[in-house]
Amino acid sequence: MKITRKTFFKLAAAAPLLPRALAAQTSDVVQAFRPAKAQKAAIKGTTDALTSFITKTTLASIPADVVAQAKRCLVDGFGVILAGSTVKGSQIVRDYVRSTTDRKEATAIGQGSLMTTASHAALLNAASGHAMDYDDTQLSTTPDRTFGLLTHPTVPALASALAVAERKHASGAAFLEAFLVGFEVECKIAEAIDPDHYNHGFHSTGTIGPFAGAAAAAKLMNLPAAQVRHMLTIASSMSSGVRVNFGSMTKPLHSARAAENGVVAAELASRGFTGGDDGLDGQWGFFQVFGGGVDLDRILPVLGTPYTMVNPGSSFKPYPCGSLSHPTMDAMLKAVTDNDLKPDQVKAVRVRAGSNVLDPLRYKIATNELEAKFCLPFLMASLIVSRKAGVREFTDEYVKSAPVQRMMPRVTNVFDPAIEARGFDKIRSVIEIDLTDGRTITQAADERYRGGPDKPFTPAELHEKFADCAQLTMAPGRVAKAIEQIEAVDRLKDVGELVRCF
Repeated sequence: MKITRKTFFKLAAAAPLLPRALAAQTSDVVQAFRPAKAQKAAIKGTTDALTSFITKTTLASIPADVVAQAKRCLVDGFGVILAGSTVKGSQIVRDYVRSTTDRKEATAIGQGSLMTTASHAALLNAASGHAMDYDDTQLSTTPDRTFGLLTHPTVPALASALAVAERKHASGAAFLEAFLVGFEVECKIAEAIDPDHYNHGFHSTGTIGPFAGAAAAAKLMNLPAAQVRHMLTIASSMSSGVRVNFGSMTKPLHSARAAENGVVAAELASRGFTGGDDGLDGQWGFFQVFGGGVDLDRILPVLGTPYTMVNPGSSFKPYPCGSLSHPTMDAMLKAVTDNDLKPDQVKAVRVRAGSNVLDPLRYKIATNELEAKFCLPFLMASLIVSRKAGVREFTDEYVKSAPVQRMMPRVTNVFDPAIEARGFDKIRSVIEIDLTDGRTITQAADERYRGGPDKPFTPAELHEKFADCAQLTMAPGRVAKAIEQIEAVDRLKDVGELVRCF
């Protein structure tokens, strides 16, 4: 008899309330289920493995293709931080930080630029980096790992590394090394933890991001192994973020707190602050408590071999919204342009997909730009009405505009069991467009989506995205110089040179 995790907890909770005979039978079933779950509790060695990787990895030991991809991640990451600094939520966080301290250690870049403590600079830059939901997305390797929702890996590692590196006047190479270590630690933890972690409601960018920030900070602070072990345990107790906040200002706060808490965990450990032994292992460690288990083969033998950054890689977003919508959006754009569709020709639209797409993109009608990022009817409407869905479309004014509001109710989300059965390692969907003349246009999403490893942005496309983001806060003449400095970061004597470009 196969019992799901949910059924197990229902049986366990109900047993004390049942008649004695039935309760005994229920107890037998519950106990029979326990050994299978207990096997997952035998988690050993992850704290040691991560400690060793963090303390021993050097930039010189990292393959050249990984370093090259890291610079691409930085171009994308700095761009979305600059753009995200202009939104209301980022302004609120900035006002909060400005009211709390006058210390000047590191810079929050972009609109309203200010210097503050390293931890607060990490908070602000990471809040901006995730504010538009325009930052990169970790990929999955198997169908049981929900694609696109493991982590947004660049921003927590970047924000933490930049803040500590600027405070220490570290070299660009040291900053790049720290960023790479934080990125790898974050992705391997996200890939290894039981998928229940995400499926039951945790937002992995918030819960696993603190390990990225802590690892990056530890590299720059040159923490010894004993302090790194404590730091990992401290970070595990600063892990938080739940998916109910998708479509609100709090979703970017998950990334922000991850970066800030990573720096704080490293700072405390450097001062002798302690945490429990083996913070990620055993019955009470991070993996068991937060996910109900871990696949050790996805972390112990593969830290840095290969680096997740290149295998399976991460995807850069062509649209500033939830990544699970992007192939569907490209499919709609193709259908609209190939058939030269006008809004008044569209009678109805059905988006057929699995739960991995439909559940997170949960808003049926968007009432503001934050909800719009997780609303398939809005995303389809924007492409039908304007043939665009960029930073200028994700505003409250555009979302509330009459043409968009008229179009959204024509779009229906449809759960498709056949698509669901194919697994979650790819983003799969089909759109059906009913026209007023009686025709129906069907367009399947291309699993080889733009920005992913199969269709990566060219250097020109990546630079164009950076320029589009940066123009919100920078004069056009400075954009090319900023890209040049990011791509030559490992040759800078002081990372402050890079910060001053923005």
